Amino acid sequence: MPLRRIATKITDTKRKLARKGSSRGRPPGELVIITGMSGSGKASVLKAFEDLGYYCVDNLPVGLIPRFAELVGQPSEVARTALVVDVREGRQLEELPSIVKSVKRIIATKVIFLEASDAVLVRRYSETRRPHPLGTHTSVKKSLAAERRHLQHIRAISDLVIDTSKFNVHELRAHILELFQKKEKGRNILVSCVSFGFKHGVPEDADLVFDVRFLPNPHFVPEFRPLTGRHPKVAKYIRSFPQTTEFIQRISDLLVYLLPHYIHEGKSYLTIAFGCTGGQHRSVMISEDVAKRLKQAGYRVKVAHRDSPK
Repeated sequence: MPLRRIATKITDTKRKLARKGSSRGRPPGELVIITGMSGSGKASVLKAFEDLGYYCVDNLPVGLIPRFAELVGQPSEVARTALVVDVREGRQLEELPSIVKSVKRIIATKVIFLEASDAVLVRRYSETRRPHPLGTHTSVKKSLAAERRHLQHIRAISDLVIDTSKFNVHELRAHILELFQKKEKGRNILVSCVSFGFKHGVPEDADLVFDVRFLPNPHFVPEFRPLTGRHPKVAKYIRSFPQTTEFIQRISDLLVYLLPHYIHEGKSYLTIAFGCTGGQHRSVMISEDVAKRLKQAGYRVKVAHRDSPK
């Protein structure tokens, strides 16, 4: 099917879906196309987008991009996507500028072009000992020169050009997070609030651990013993003590202060563990309440109770 007919079909589908989904206030889809020189860090950038919550695809055939954009535009959980297209595609890569032009009419699309100096790229290939995608029949330096000529027309239509010569893997990831987290107001981190019992051991994956055994133990109240901290009566009992309210407020304020700094350092996932003796009452109630506070602050939060119920 000719590209013009594909673009027209996608546009009609997008309009129909927009009319159906407008009342639900669904945000528009987003497509990021990552391309550029071999060895410039495309795989690292793709992983950074994956950490930001994008659905990522490596080396998608150019001819499938319109269909891929159509699927992204449909109502689903996959609203933000990123894909890599590069010289491995061969001659089909010449169609990318016209495809990008047509896809931009139906979905928010941004093209990121990665490049680096020849000296840096040659050094990277020497360190990894991998062959250049254009083959081993010539030197890496000559292959890079041919690749630059082949990608000139794509670089010209790119929305963002990034020279990765002075970046290591971690710095490149941090740079991408800094550029694209602004759209999410710095909230691109998943916080996990976990309750546990110290007698069963501290969670191995915990980044921060808080001991709540200083609070009165509902275990010694007979009617609360078979229940957990999620039960309204148990939660009300724990909240009845002034130190509980003050602790939740102080810890929540501390976390709201700390999270932007973790994000700035490239942290995409943070596990906060709250522990009591058995992991049934106090830690459960505290983790639930702190999670609610962090959600109110705009963060993505999930709650897990490792030892409750036992």
